[in-house]
Amino acid sequence: MAEPSRVIHIRNVGHEISESDLLQVVQPFGTVAKLVMLRAKNQALVQMEDLAASVSAIQYYTTIQPSVRGRNVYLQYSSHQELTTDQSSHGRNPDQDEPNRILLVTVHHMLYPMTVEVLHQVFSPYGFVEKIVTFQKSAGFQALIQFESRQSGIQAAGALHGRNIYDGCCQLDIQYSNLTELQVHYNNDRSRDFTNPSLPTEQRPRSSQPGFNDPSGLFGFQQPGAAYAQMGQAAMVAAAFGGTLPPGVTGTNDRCTLIVSNLNSDRVDADKLFNLFSIYGNIVRIKVLRNKPDHALVQMADGLQAELAVHYLKGAMLLGQKLEVNFSKYPTITPAPDANDYSTSNLNRFNSNVVKNYRHCCAPTKMIHISALSQEITEDAILDHVSEHGTVVKSKLFEAGGKTQALVQFESEEAATEALVCKHASKLEGSTIRISFSQMQNI
Repeated sequence: MAEPSRVIHIRNVGHEISESDLLQVVQPFGTVAKLVMLRAKNQALVQMEDLAASVSAIQYYTTIQPSVRGRNVYLQYSSHQELTTDQSSHGRNPDQDEPNRILLVTVHHMLYPMTVEVLHQVFSPYGFVEKIVTFQKSAGFQALIQFESRQSGIQAAGALHGRNIYDGCCQLDIQYSNLTELQVHYNNDRSRDFTNPSLPTEQRPRSSQPGFNDPSGLFGFQQPGAAYAQMGQAAMVAAAFGGTLPPGVTGTNDRCTLIVSNLNSDRVDADKLFNLFSIYGNIVRIKVLRNKPDHALVQMADGLQAELAVHYLKGAMLLGQKLEVNFSKYPTITPAPDANDYSTSNLNRFNSNVVKNYRHCCAPTKMIHISALSQEITEDAILDHVSEHGTVVKSKLFEAGGKTQALVQFESEEAATEALVCKHASKLEGSTIRISFSQMQNI
């Protein structure tokens, strides 16, 4: 395999496959910076914003065959480490158009509804937004955004072209409009003149598109819990898994509490169960049963996350015992002194970067990924911290996105699982480290 690169080379791209189709293949793994269609060769080049995103995509598609419009496509690292700007064919780069204070914005891979309020919050940091008009075209959802000054339009286009509004979706494709002034007749959820608040709202039925009144999830601050559930959670999760949910996971289950049995009662406690089950969703409460100490109840934030935990952990080995994981007859765990409450814990992994966390859901593997490490950490210090849990085969300390991270491969899934449940959220040289399973086959 070629040296890892931010640029992914995609082969067997037929003429029926569009840029939007390819975005849906790679966007679940991170932001797409550039996309070049090589039509004459039935190929494409995609540059991800960071190396970790391209590594995740290549790693995922080594086990899953991606198919686009009935055609198998093949992904590998490109020999290019970067694509030049003038190669980019993902829309038109705003640098190549005549600058204007009015921008034409197309939103690709729109898993979340777009409203005037959301667009205003995204664009207003770059200058006073005078008017916004939204509409639906064959290209998808589009908007015209008029700034007070041409310079503000240039700054917004330069900063936001190719960016995702939400983590893993709603990518902005920005061009300069050739219009000189937007005409806005109504202030409502489809258009707004911010210079004339007295315009009528237009008495016509509102769009059937659900509202999204709190766009605080912009640029990575993902909405947890019910907010993203309202946006079609199963669709978002399916995108993270490459288009379809794992076998047997429906996305429609409403049972949130699990009964976990055959635990090693001498070594397992609520915190260790939290470390393991939090890979698949946020944890509300965990209760180890006093009269059956090898049994515990685990309440997940929602039914889909509970399904994922059952799917991936049923039969997994934990501290010498084979786990049995099923749905409980109890809908919730009643708050009590012997029930550990994690509902407000900042260690819950799905408080932010929700799509990214779903993307990393998998059954226990031999490889763990360690993040939130101190910049000065050494590989020996990491191995000293985790090697008591089993034989380490390989390890690697590296930097991605300016952050120090590590991969540690154990001899068995059970050893890696023990290291994760015992050392996730532990302190190492002053940092509270985070551990998850890696789906990489080797280092």
